[in-house]
Amino acid sequence: MTGLLVAFDGPGGAGKSTTVQALAARLASDGLRVLATTQPSSGAIGRLARSSTHEFSGLALACLVAADRYHHLATQVRPALADGQLVLCDRFTASSLVLQAGLDEIPERFVRELNRFAEPPDLQVVLTAPAEELRERLVVRGSHGRFEDDPANTLREVALYERVADQLAREGVLTEVVDTSCGVEETVAHLADLIRALWSQDRAAA
Repeated sequence: MTGLLVAFDGPGGAGKSTTVQALAARLASDGLRVLATTQPSSGAIGRLARSSTHEFSGLALACLVAADRYHHLATQVRPALADGQLVLCDRFTASSLVLQAGLDEIPERFVRELNRFAEPPDLQVVLTAPAEELRERLVVRGSHGRFEDDPANTLREVALYERVADQLAREGVLTEVVDTSCGVEETVAHLADLIRALWSQDRAAA
């Protein structure tokens, strides 16, 4: 019995890492076997991609991110899914469509082709919040790379993630958009209920 892949994407400051870690703890306490992971990954390619957004951009960064994604899928995500685990991934292909195709202005068809062999998640979660709140969070947290350095990018990211969420939903990917301005506890409670229901439905259908 295979597991489930849940991807979490959204603009900088939306609370992806916080939400994934809190969700993993809550769902593990329910008895689910959970792998909480991230892209770019903690592997050699992922560390390079994560630390080099000022050095690399455009096609080079898109290829680097995709290379890490395929290595991460092969070495961590797919083995965990084959073992029947619930995989919560902080960033996935939706972020490439926003950051590489949107902010770095690479043709979207190239980004999609580059990621063609990355299977869609069983559930795509897009976390968001009002742009001003996101900017305030980034000031407190600090920038995690080039895409978060320019405050003007925040509004663009919000709009781009909204568009990508709509696209994925139209393509048949189960997609949930969540406004995290309600707070971590409410966000996690809502998503935990949703994932538990999806998990139970998947087990019943197996």
